[in-house]
Amino acid sequence: MKEVLLRADNLSKSFSNGGTLQHVLKNIDLELYKGDFTVIMGASGAGKSTLLYALSGMDTPSLGKITFGETVISELGQDALAVFRREHCGFVFQQIYLVDGMSVMDNILAAGLLVSKDRKAVSAKAKELLAAVGISEETWGKFPTQISGGEAQRVGIVRALINRPEILFADEPTGALNSKTGLDVLNTLTKFHEQGQSIVMVTHDMRSARRGNRILYLKDGVVLGECSLGKYRHGDAGRHEKLAAFLNEMGW
Repeated sequence: MKEVLLRADNLSKSFSNGGTLQHVLKNIDLELYKGDFTVIMGASGAGKSTLLYALSGMDTPSLGKITFGETVISELGQDALAVFRREHCGFVFQQIYLVDGMSVMDNILAAGLLVSKDRKAVSAKAKELLAAVGISEETWGKFPTQISGGEAQRVGIVRALINRPEILFADEPTGALNSKTGLDVLNTLTKFHEQGQSIVMVTHDMRSARRGNRILYLKDGVVLGECSLGKYRHGDAGRHEKLAAFLNEMGW
């Protein structure tokens, strides 16, 4: 039996829009498992990013409870939530948000030193991760504006992993990249997942979704269905067909 990493009970999120209450997430019950690469799909406006932000503690639900291990994160104050996210979660977004005035290495060290004061250990981990994602040493001292979008996103992944998070949240991580650089980012995420990293990713792209082993389909704020794809294998045509049939059934 898989270990439950994060659980949502009766999760709901509403926003006021011009005086009208808009219900974006509706009474969602969901378990995320350790070691899974979970992909959240759905049409635009289905609530995908809202769900990811709620699950990660980036946003507060209107109703319901979110539990990470023994911690009910939906009951934490903002300061405690910030500490929780730093110590347990990593984040990769469509917009990369590297600090332009800091080098590649300093962007990563700044995140790592928020949790550990052992600069030598953080630096060693940063170098290990940068090498793992194919960022050469000659790039470490460059600024974000001096590297490609694909390189910047891989640096963003390293920054997200520097504190050894239990779970990595990714919101459309290839959405702003071309096909080649997007593939490099997907290969990077797959590599870390194969090493045991738990990942939750929002995407509208089938190529990206195929990397997951568990697909959740969100429609009108509820999880309409899910599909198990098993372990990713490059060139597995059956995987594509299974995902396509599932999405067709969901009305995608």
